[in-house]
Amino acid sequence: MNSKYDAVILGAGIIGTACALEFAKEGMRVAVIDREAIGAGATGAAMGHVVVMDDSAAQFALTRYSQSLWDEIAPELPVDVEFYRPGTIWLAAGEDEWVELQRKQDFYSRNGLFVELLDSDALIQAEPNLSRTLCGGLLVRSDAVLNPRPAARFLLERATQEGPSVDLFLGRTVVKADHGIAILQDGTRIHSPFLINATGTLAPALTPGIAVRKRKGHLMSTEPCSGFANHQLVELGYLKSAHSSEEDSVAFNVQPRMNGEMLIGSSRQYNMEDDAVEQKILDSMMRRARLFMPEIESLTILRSWTGFRAATPDKLPLIGPTQDPTVFLATGHEGLGITTSLATARLLADHITGKATAIPIAPYLPSRMTNIAPVTEKN
Repeated sequence: MNSKYDAVILGAGIIGTACALEFAKEGMRVAVIDREAIGAGATGAAMGHVVVMDDSAAQFALTRYSQSLWDEIAPELPVDVEFYRPGTIWLAAGEDEWVELQRKQDFYSRNGLFVELLDSDALIQAEPNLSRTLCGGLLVRSDAVLNPRPAARFLLERATQEGPSVDLFLGRTVVKADHGIAILQDGTRIHSPFLINATGTLAPALTPGIAVRKRKGHLMSTEPCSGFANHQLVELGYLKSAHSSEEDSVAFNVQPRMNGEMLIGSSRQYNMEDDAVEQKILDSMMRRARLFMPEIESLTILRSWTGFRAATPDKLPLIGPTQDPTVFLATGHEGLGITTSLATARLLADHITGKATAIPIAPYLPSRMTNIAPVTEKN
């Protein structure tokens, strides 16, 4: 079987479905291929924090741009996406972190975000269940929360409404994708001038040599406990933990959901293939959480799960063309895929159609990495 499309999206997670929507808006005939269901991979395992980050100027630009795109689409999101804006409070455990919060406040304010420093008294007033030993926090009111898997389904549904044709190939495995042809395990060949590799941690299997590694993470969900936390709460040390290179790490990260449940995170592990939940990691996460919210252990944990993030060495995603002019990457977002999905898709669509991009795409281009394997001759 052979078929032809204007763009083929490999992966039906939040990145892939966002790409499908943007290409559909451009009037393209789109195919979306995934070996599982919509949002079944990293998207379904994600926390769903739509957050602006400032680890680098490029990270800030991408997260801020994408958050603005989420703001635009927010009124159209269905109820099951559970989009709301509790804001984020970054927590300072010591004086050195308080100084860092002041730097963060200055940077965000200079770049157009309204943020508010909370001293220890104001912090406890905002979040009574936090430890009284904390120095303070930084409230970022624009940050939001959503339910990732319904969000991915919505983006794909909207794509089918916007474009001339969006065909789904779910439960179908791509074994090769290059030179304008995606070959499925059953022998189906799908032709397109644009093959978008949005398969997350699986991306190197289809585009060998790209600098993407698996990073395992755990999350826990509690019983409904409305009011236990009012904002997304993240320790400032999360940034150091998130960017540690090889060692297993945990950091305090709590998200109140609209249904009253709380998500408790988070962990990061390299060199792991087994997706099993590890009790030692959950115990370590809970010990860390107790330092910030001493009563959190009294909550009943309903379930726990793992997922694999696609990480790059410089903490920025790979967005754009490879040495094969038909293969484009949309992967390597690590823990920011939910946030940056809309911007990733818009940047790719604008780049491919020759439009000016809202922010420079250069910091995210795969060409910045030197170890992408050369393209071989077409068989």
